[in-house]
Amino acid sequence: MNSKSVEAAQASAMLSQLPAPVLENLMANSVQRSFSSGETIFLQGEPAYAIFLIVEGWVKLYRISTSGAEAVVAILKRNRSFGEAVALRDQPYPVSAEAISDCTLIQIDGKRIRRQIIENPELGLNLLAATQVHLHALIEQVEQLKARSGVQRLAEFLVDLAEGQPNHNRLPLPYNKTLIAGHLGIQPESLSRAFAKLRDHGVRIEGNHATIDDLELLRDLANQDKGQPWVR
Repeated sequence: MNSKSVEAAQASAMLSQLPAPVLENLMANSVQRSFSSGETIFLQGEPAYAIFLIVEGWVKLYRISTSGAEAVVAILKRNRSFGEAVALRDQPYPVSAEAISDCTLIQIDGKRIRRQIIENPELGLNLLAATQVHLHALIEQVEQLKARSGVQRLAEFLVDLAEGQPNHNRLPLPYNKTLIAGHLGIQPESLSRAFAKLRDHGVRIEGNHATIDDLELLRDLANQDKGQPWVR
């Protein structure tokens, strides 16, 4: 494994607290895989054969309804893992996973990790911690959909994107606007209106980049009283 893979493992909720020998053994028996943008990682209903950790890139988790509509469940970035709960229980994947940029993933065999949990209970506790991260993210997503306007959701998305970036004044959008709309639970035309409203708060969209004049002003908007009708 290269240094980026090791860094991703050490920074992930799933593996960060493992003793060094346990982590080294787990990484030595994992596989590094590359996926091109648009490539399927696994499909909803397939046997859960592995847990994945993102080293580089972005991954979309989604479900297809009986009507054929796509519902975006999560957009995951570097150091996030997915597939833990079902791989541990040897159940089918409840969602599909697709690379939405060129990706490098660490693939950990589900059967192997179940055997290692018996030998190292700390690994099981760490996997529970990783599933807790997913649960909290889903709770936050429900809160956003229920209590925040589309403008506020977009503002928070841009704030999260800017945090940790060396130049948060000009940010590359990590994926296309249709997918951003799906991730935020709004229609593409509503996303365009939300971007237009954010111009009054110092946000401009130029191609696939967002220019943010004042990050704190944008953060304040995201955290304002959810009942203010002018932001809806």
